Amino acid sequence: MMKTDFKTLKELHEYYAVHNACGLKELATQPVYEITPPSSGILLIGEAPGKNEDLQGRPFVGSAGKFLDELLKSIGYSREDVYVSNVVKYRPPNNREPQEDEKDACRVWLNAELLFIKPRVIVTLGRHALGRFVPDAGITASHGQPFEHPTGIPVFAMYHPAAALYNPNLRDVLKKDFKELKNFLDSRPKVSKAKQEEIDAILKL
Repeated sequence: MMKTDFKTLKELHEYYAVHNACGLKELATQPVYEITPPSSGILLIGEAPGKNEDLQGRPFVGSAGKFLDELLKSIGYSREDVYVSNVVKYRPPNNREPQEDEKDACRVWLNAELLFIKPRVIVTLGRHALGRFVPDAGITASHGQPFEHPTGIPVFAMYHPAAALYNPNLRDVLKKDFKELKNFLDSRPKVSKAKQEEIDAILKL
């Protein structure tokens, strides 16, 4: 059974840093995570930490993180207002893509984060994060759109900010998609207590 009785996110992460079977653990410098719950209820999920994140132990601290901060500011949020995580918590060697067994090994850890944070929306950054929540969706056709996840938590698909560093044309696409996210959030009603209990029960399965 998933352990969920944590008082803080720091306690949660310290537990799952020990109790996980991800093979990347032996190759990385340290796990990468945030320890402050988001005031906005917005949870952004990327695919995996990079070199800077591996060294500092915090997600999105490199060039992609700076662009993410710019995107958040454009819709009235700061990094402190949101929570940022990754599908896997350790850097893959040479920044390769995470493998299926590595993603599976971190699945319970990510579910525990969702249970603790109780997000209003999950914003997936890139195809690996989108595939974790909407397996049949492709990022090219899905970006800038919301999806209903079986848990009841809405999932909003985005390109990964790092993609815009290699393809400058995606900068304007991401800016437009973040405006769509803002419109979506503004129109979304608050989750009721009963609905939140349903979501929590599904996440614990």
